[in-house]
This record gives sequence, structure tokens and C-alpha cells, in this order.
Amino acid sequence: MRLLKICALPLALALALGGCVMPAPGPVPSPVVAPVTIVPTQPPRAAAETFLSVVARVEPVAESYCSSRRVARNCDFRIVVDDRPGQPPNAFQTLDRTGRPVIGFTLALIADARNADELAFVLGHEAAHHIAGHIPKRQDQAMSGAILAGVLAQASGLSPDEIRAAQNIGAEVAARSYSREFELEADALGAEIALVAGYDPVRGSGFFDRLPDPGDKFLGSHPPNAQRKAEVAATVRRLRGY
Repeated sequence: MRLLKICALPLALALALGGCVMPAPGPVPSPVVAPVTIVPTQPPRAAAETFLSVVARVEPVAESYCSSRRVARNCDFRIVVDDRPGQPPNAFQTLDRTGRPVIGFTLALIADARNADELAFVLGHEAAHHIAGHIPKRQDQAMSGAILAGVLAQASGLSPDEIRAAQNIGAEVAARSYSREFELEADALGAEIALVAGYDPVRGSGFFDRLPDPGDKFLGSHPPNAQRKAEVAATVRRLRGY
């Protein structure tokens, strides 16, 4: 299992004290954002052991799905813990400089998890973003939106600064227009990964009950929480045949 590059301390102690786990790299696309106020549900050592157990079971399943789908070139997931002080509960998926997929959890999210099913679902969800190729897809969409907006702005006789501003807006709108679709796709595939790994994704989707609900905002990056929970439940029903 390729998990964390940490110092010689046991992981539980590292999670309890911080400062020893390698910080999470780079940008944070497609974050899972939760309230900042945290009431740990279990002692730090127990939380660390639960997290390790979840990673040990979910990571091989995620890598197997990744290899079988043949969308991503690199399926060797690296799981990291972001131990920077003051970070809110968050999980993210990104790529390192070599193109290796990285999934990060903040200490606050690990502490906030109510059960192993929540951690398994979140891990499956973030892995699903990579398996489905969402980062390059969003980059392509943003580039297409920027090009189209730039052409329209230039045709309208706008100044170079105004054209650049239009390109930035076009890129943002194009990327966000598919964000909800990607999140729901990751919810469904993440639920499947968690289920195959032996966890209950419906119970795990209880994580959404503690997230601020984005509602149905225009160009919002995430679907309403109720829709996401319904997607998970529908996926589990389909997989279980009822």
C-alpha cells in the first residue's frame, strides 16, 4: 500500500501532533467542503487507525477500476494527509508533476468523519475524479470556453484587456457548466468503489448532511446535497439489484 511519506513516528501520533506528514501538493480541484467547527468523534489514534484501514481496503479497488477503465494513464494513487494548521475538513484530488494521481485529506476531515463508511465514500469519490479523467476534461472545456469568448470579444471590437477578461470569464463558465455533472459522476462511481471495498456508501453519504447545501445556484460548482445523496442511493440499489 502506497500511503504516506511520514517520519518515524506511528501514523496515529503523527495525526495527533501534526508536522510530520508531508503536506498536500498543488492546487485543490473539486474540493469537498465541510463546516469549520469540528468535534472529533473518536480519539486521534483511533481516527488514524480507521483512516489507515479504509485506505488499505479502498485504494486497491480504486486502482483496479482505474486500470480497467483505461481513461487515466497513471493509476498509482498516492494518499496524503494535509497537516497544515487551521485547514478545514476537506478532501481533494490532483496530479503531481509526473502525472501521478494524488488524493489528500486534511486532519480535520479525518477527525470529523463519523464512521469508516464516510471516509471510504469520500476516498472513492476523489479517486473517481481521476478515474473518469475530470481534470483534463475541465482543462479542455476551460480552454474551449476561453477561445470562444476571445473570438467573440475580438469580433466585437473590444480592447486587448477586455478580450483577456472575456477569455477568463469564458473559461470559468465553461468549466463550471460541467462541474455538477462531474460531481454526480464521481458520487456514483465513488459509491460503487466504496461498496466493492466492503463499505456502506449510503451510510457514508451522511457526510453530505454536514455540508453547507449549495442549493441550485446558477453555475454552482456542486449539486444540491439531496441530489447527491439520491445519486448514491440509486447507485447502490442498481448494484444490489433492487
